Amino acid sequence: MNTKEEIKKSTDSTKENKIISLIKGMQNVEEFKELTWEGSFSDYLSMVQKNPKITRTAFQRLYDMILSYGTEEYQEYKEKFIRYKFFDDPIDKGRDAIFGLEPALMKFVNLFNSAARGYGTEKRVFLLHGPVGSAKSTIVRLLKKGLEAYSRTEDGTLYSFSWKIEDETGTHFENCPMHEEPLHLIPEDFRGKVMDELNQDRPADERVNIFGELCPFCRQTYVEKNRKYNGDWAKIIDDIKIRRLILSEKDRVGIGTFQPKDEKNQDSTELTGDINYRKIALYGSDSDPRAFNFDGELNIANRGLVEFIEVLKLDVAFLYDLLGASQEHKIKPKKFAQTDIDEVIIGHTNEPEYKKLQSNEFMEALRDRTVKIDVPYITKLSNEIKIYEKDYSKEKIRGKHIAPHTFELASMWAVLTRLEEPRKAQLTLMQKLKLYDGKTLPGFTEDNIKELRLETVREGMEGISPRYIQDKISNALVADEEGTCVNPFMVLNELEEGLRHHSLITGDDQKKRYGELLSDVKEEYEDMVKTEVQRAIAADEEALVRLCGNYIDHLKAYTQKEKVKNKYTGADEEPDERLMRSIEQKIDIPESRKDDFRREVMNYIGALALEGKTFDYRSNERLQKALELKLFEDQKDSIKLSTLISSVVDKETQEKIDVVKSRMIKYYGYCDICATDVLNFVASIFARGDIKESLQ
Repeated sequence: MNTKEEIKKSTDSTKENKIISLIKGMQNVEEFKELTWEGSFSDYLSMVQKNPKITRTAFQRLYDMILSYGTEEYQEYKEKFIRYKFFDDPIDKGRDAIFGLEPALMKFVNLFNSAARGYGTEKRVFLLHGPVGSAKSTIVRLLKKGLEAYSRTEDGTLYSFSWKIEDETGTHFENCPMHEEPLHLIPEDFRGKVMDELNQDRPADERVNIFGELCPFCRQTYVEKNRKYNGDWAKIIDDIKIRRLILSEKDRVGIGTFQPKDEKNQDSTELTGDINYRKIALYGSDSDPRAFNFDGELNIANRGLVEFIEVLKLDVAFLYDLLGASQEHKIKPKKFAQTDIDEVIIGHTNEPEYKKLQSNEFMEALRDRTVKIDVPYITKLSNEIKIYEKDYSKEKIRGKHIAPHTFELASMWAVLTRLEEPRKAQLTLMQKLKLYDGKTLPGFTEDNIKELRLETVREGMEGISPRYIQDKISNALVADEEGTCVNPFMVLNELEEGLRHHSLITGDDQKKRYGELLSDVKEEYEDMVKTEVQRAIAADEEALVRLCGNYIDHLKAYTQKEKVKNKYTGADEEPDERLMRSIEQKIDIPESRKDDFRREVMNYIGALALEGKTFDYRSNERLQKALELKLFEDQKDSIKLSTLISSVVDKETQEKIDVVKSRMIKYYGYCDICATDVLNFVASIFARGDIKESLQ
């Protein structure tokens, strides 16, 4: 009979086997074989003839990778834009998604397009420039991630090669340290005729071009093989093994990242490699490429992309390497000749560092070889909100509820700090924010909004960073461990408190301005919740339908100069002007414009009738708002919200309040806690005597 220990051991073993089986079932052995494919140079030439895309340059591959995820056109302020779906981060299900930067990203991708065609921008360093927290690093991280994933697909396939080496340790294969294009093995004298053969009957955009020479290690190996086989090139390539190349930052293959250290400790060998002193004794000279580690960031990033973090903090000596790498596509490893590279160079920097570049005359050569892409803060409210909705999804904040408008108000304040004051005296900053977000205001057309954008100088390049907002939302989430709901005022209070110690806000004027903008946001919130409570009270669907039907009957009679039959007496009566105006005034339709509005509604109803459709008041946003406000006015006396702040509420009123609360939970996303808080807040406004204001 088994002992308890044996039974436990058997159970643990069974669990372990299940996990192993689970992992085994998820593996794709066939895919692994494809990703680790190896073959002869002859095999590679056959593949090139079938699919010349495998020989693309780094810029061509990067551009094709972005396009592979698809695009969509959209129009804003009468301008056409292209949105590249790649920047939604489909690879990681949106973890690094970029919101609201379509114009900047479109310019960025256009540069890749130009570079892929060889129009000149392939000889430039791309410099992402913007304030802290504007997603510069995220953009580059996405590009690196995209290239890694693309190299694993059939469309993104690329290859390098290994040398057959015979030494005292035996026979083995050594990879080209710079992951070169295998066509570099074709001697320069033969390349013209080879390309003619490969490009027969091919369109211009599918032609194979061979750029660059072998790296020092491969050149040395090639020379030795050439001697060994008495110049027989066919035998040389018999010692070559072509292999599939998978780009990987972790494995330091095709993706490099350089971050400057202390200025006194910077060493150019971090970019171009260094001597391997342990191998000097083996090969007899520090000039032998086999005694050199070609593992600098510019070496290992060949065929892909290299990122320079805070690139303008580089020592001047480093910049010479960078200039040659961008303009000439060459680097100069210590003790060796200039070496060809094929890679995209992207740096990013913030505002203070860029100003230093502009004022430094020694940096003129770098400025001339740099293409600057401004990456501003988001200035469209709905896009800013998406950042925090992504960061604080329900899955991440289990057990906590974020009250409606919490992210909206924090985003509103952040965007307001980034906007420049409008030059039009009659336009407030809050109205400008709403116009940018697609809302309509009387007297403002799309042309006016376009003018507003054009008149700005540095809009989006200053203001509050999303990181600051994220920090304060996080504080609010953990401040009350026992609480289950975070409301807007908790976050707004955190934002206001943090201004006193914000490291990037030094001037009193700036602190004062940001504080005033917080007050504007709080006023806007009052209007939001008043409207929601009004709608919740007036959410009696049957009553709204009756009121709408009554209004339309009188409207029809008025516009057609007819009379209305009284449902109770049966008598014909004149249209009820008082009823119609009581509804129209709720949405500020003046007396002089009432006829225009009434004709507009009737024309809309007539157009629907011609299409065989029935009119629904909800299809006309302005009319819906007017009806809701009218119904609220008619019902407000039956639900005295001001009694909420009293310690005694009668049973009938409490039942009505509970109905309103349930509507707010059902239709507006409140929980029981924040619905109660909002009703109390609105009730306090009523108690202050703000009833007239709340009905506007």
